[in-house]
Amino acid sequence: MDIEQKQADFIDHFVKQGSASKGLALSTVVVEATSHPSLFAFSEILAVPNVVELEGTEHSVYLDVLRLFAYGTWSDYKSNAGRLPQLTPDQILKLKQLTVLTLAETNKVLPYDQLMHELDVTNVRELEDFLINECMYAGIVRGKLDQLRRCFEVQFAAGRDLRPGQLGNMIQTLSNWLSTSDNMLSSIQEKIKWADTMSESDKKHKKDVEEKAEEVKKFIFKKLHPVSRPTLTFEGMKRSTLNLVE
Repeated sequence: MDIEQKQADFIDHFVKQGSASKGLALSTVVVEATSHPSLFAFSEILAVPNVVELEGTEHSVYLDVLRLFAYGTWSDYKSNAGRLPQLTPDQILKLKQLTVLTLAETNKVLPYDQLMHELDVTNVRELEDFLINECMYAGIVRGKLDQLRRCFEVQFAAGRDLRPGQLGNMIQTLSNWLSTSDNMLSSIQEKIKWADTMSESDKKHKKDVEEKAEEVKKFIFKKLHPVSRPTLTFEGMKRSTLNLVE
């Protein structure tokens, strides 16, 4: 079963749980969802009406936790730890995994120093173990550990939930990409037409050269091999004359 199908199954499970719970009972659902080792998307859970209704209540902090795991990073948690519940070890691991995904969204080469700072990792060995065991083996990223350059080269990273307002930016980015692609396609088509024209011109030129070369060969051949004509001697002319008289 691939990671996308697993995600869909787990999301469906927690959406049903969230729909069946209210108030404080939702805190258990939030903690379980944000601790689950194979769940990395939370927008569908955030959209559950019972979860939305936590806004402005005494339990709204769990809505904030869910938003943190949907859009935030480990650094975001540290900046707001005073008003958020203390995270469990599984939640901390999950948030650090999500932090790697966020960094991979904008950069395909992640320096070790940046990763260690963002993840609160103290040495390269610990960082590489985390990337291998908790990220690559989990299937959320693929890449190459470059010890010489001290960086992680990202080849694939699972997408995170879209932040509020991010969809508009993505649409604009895709529109710009489409426009650029259309321009490139038009340019390629023009180059193909030019190449076809040049090909036809080259063929015609080659034919003209071959014809002229053939004419030159014929001319030279004639010069080197002139047509010989019979020479009439006096005796020959005499015999011809007698033949005509007879």
